[in-house]
Amino acid sequence: MPSPTPPPRATGPALELLVHGVGGTTPQEMLVDPRTVRVTGDTTAAIYRRSADVDAEQHPERYREEPIAEAYCWSNLTSGNGSRALWLLLLPFMVVNLAHWMRPTARRRPRAIRVYGVLVRLIALSLTVLLTAAACEVALDLTAWQCAGVPDCSDQRSWLGFLSAAQGGWWSQPGRRLALAALVPTALVGLLWFLSNRTWSAYESQRPLTQPDPDDDRAPAPEPVRPALGRPGFWYGRRLVARLRAAHTAAGFLTVTACVTGAAARHDRAVTGPVPAVLGRLIEAALVLGAITVLWVVCRRGRSERRLDNRLDRALITCLPGAALALLVLAAVHAAWSRPGWTSSGTLPGDVTFPAVTLAQGVLVVLLAGVSLDLYRRCPEPRTVMRGLGGPAVAMLACALGGVMTGGVAQRVADWLDGPGSPGMGRSALIEGPPVLLSWQASVIPVLIALLLAPGIALGVRTWRTARRLEPVIDEEYGETCPDPSRTARIARIRATAALTDSAPGVVGLVSGATLLLGAGAVAGAWATGEVPGLALDGSGPFLASVAEAAQSTGSWLVGFGFLVFVACGRRAYRDASARRTIGILWDVGTFWPRAAHPFAPPCYAERAVPDLASRMSGWTARTRGRLVISGHSQGSVLAASAVWQLPARTRAQVALLTYGSPIERLYGRWFPAYFGPGQLHGLHRSVHCWRNLWRATDPIGGEIRLGRESGPEVDRGPLKDPLVYARTPEHPLPEPVLGHGDYQADPVFAEERAALLERLDPVLPHQADQPREDVRAAPGGPPDTAE
Repeated sequence: MPSPTPPPRATGPALELLVHGVGGTTPQEMLVDPRTVRVTGDTTAAIYRRSADVDAEQHPERYREEPIAEAYCWSNLTSGNGSRALWLLLLPFMVVNLAHWMRPTARRRPRAIRVYGVLVRLIALSLTVLLTAAACEVALDLTAWQCAGVPDCSDQRSWLGFLSAAQGGWWSQPGRRLALAALVPTALVGLLWFLSNRTWSAYESQRPLTQPDPDDDRAPAPEPVRPALGRPGFWYGRRLVARLRAAHTAAGFLTVTACVTGAAARHDRAVTGPVPAVLGRLIEAALVLGAITVLWVVCRRGRSERRLDNRLDRALITCLPGAALALLVLAAVHAAWSRPGWTSSGTLPGDVTFPAVTLAQGVLVVLLAGVSLDLYRRCPEPRTVMRGLGGPAVAMLACALGGVMTGGVAQRVADWLDGPGSPGMGRSALIEGPPVLLSWQASVIPVLIALLLAPGIALGVRTWRTARRLEPVIDEEYGETCPDPSRTARIARIRATAALTDSAPGVVGLVSGATLLLGAGAVAGAWATGEVPGLALDGSGPFLASVAEAAQSTGSWLVGFGFLVFVACGRRAYRDASARRTIGILWDVGTFWPRAAHPFAPPCYAERAVPDLASRMSGWTARTRGRLVISGHSQGSVLAASAVWQLPARTRAQVALLTYGSPIERLYGRWFPAYFGPGQLHGLHRSVHCWRNLWRATDPIGGEIRLGRESGPEVDRGPLKDPLVYARTPEHPLPEPVLGHGDYQADPVFAEERAALLERLDPVLPHQADQPREDVRAAPGGPPDTAE
């Protein structure tokens, strides 16, 4: 670190605010003390101190050698009670929300940026329709229409007896069976609406710091235009989330309405019966009008980041879902009207939801790729993944995940209802089974896995060769005259494996591209033949027919197995806190960003954590006029940087940033260049008083910040030695472990850099040491001060 002229020793207190990373940890572990006290916050997220440090501001003479330590614990935001395990079923929604934030860097391209956001929101809307359609497929088509309409199937299911066509009861008519079965997808949509509304109230309702009024004479001079993460409204997307929640809820209800009314309307138009055909046409026209309204709401408005937008479109968020639900009730009444002689056979008529949604998703992803390439071409950043195609690739993965989960449900339910038969194959099958497109999509999964074997083997060979090449480098680095080959090989292997993170963009791009092409082939095969692959290729020769049937069977099994794995992981996480914390690591990364594309995605914890940290830093420095180091590990470093961006310039002059094991540039800078790209990081370096980043070559997550000296003193220090010593020494009599991503504070460099950062902060003026302290002594569970 550069060594400027040392300033006089500051007379004010110094504070180190620790922020943990992925997976979470306890305040006792962070503060290395079993006796801790919550000084502010609640059971979800809070700041803790050692019991002995509660009144530290009253006794600054005790903290001349090291700062007061505080720990901000936010792990319960992602891995708290058992209900969080159910978020695993919302994985496709979370992934498509990530695609919104992966936009390439753009300057003065507001129209292209808006088009990018609209396309991602439309893809997110298609996932809601897909999930609802899957519920309709299981409840309405497979159960109420197919199985209940076939005596051989319904007789084997006693709970379907009152719906069976053979019973001749009141519920035996197809329309009434559909109306009753519609309760299942309707309840699912209602549950998603409830969870979205509830989690927003619990996690994302914290307002960020109020910025000074520009008309106030006491306010400091206005700052230059802040980056996106420093804007007042970035971490408060209340208005957009409410609009999207209303639109997606209405889209779900309209999807159920289309499935209920489609068969009844077709029957009324085909025969002359007691129900006029015009009623079905009116409901279908209302459906079209509702769909247009939903699309208008989704496309009309994006995020409001430059100001704190507290408004709510109350008429919209109340009337749109209510009108869609009323239309669904009307469609159910219309379908339940008596139609003597109406019977159900085959699959549900008019059910084209899966082919239409799949085709729309493919077209939207291709358009999104075109917009992304155009944005990247106008403002290329060499470190951006896949030349700006990260967003479209991740959006394609979200669609694939949605297809696997929905197709898995339909396939497994069809197999269960059909007993020993194979749905769609016509051999002792009791029911027709799900749409043939789902069988085609399942059939391409073995092909996709086979295509990934070659890149996987190539990555393994490259990692092995890299490890062998690193062995002499490691021996030279530690200066061992008699190195231990096994010890050297282990360190080299860990370093080579840690470097695999940088190969992730290529793997994601390959999987997404192959999924797009194979998905297009599945749609073409289903529409061209109208049969499952095993029957479509039955007359093309023994070899092709056997391959097609094997691919269909294997793919169907894999899809069902994947869904069962999801359910099993969710069940285990619900019961086991350690498993819940492991799954919480996925949410730590995926739910950092606000819900800008999909309102049913798991909630954004940063909309609670960032205001918490910014408020604490602003309030503490204003009251004590002391120096503060915010120390963030892993994902905590991303939260720390985001909170520093939110601070007023006057507060940032009293704050230093210490990051270690940080993915700010290695992951966020490459995948989210519009928010953590080189320009934004250079701006953060210039705006914060001082910043230091520690990294290791053995760390698979953290890395360099890669900022030169043009924006200020050097930021990076590393790679740090890991392990600290190679062999046994008098100071280290036992073998030292390879720490990798964890325990950076065990390295002496950590304390050295923290002390250097505190020395570089502006010293407190002499008269400030004489004025009375304003700190309020903290009682257990109560805050020591209040942020201004």
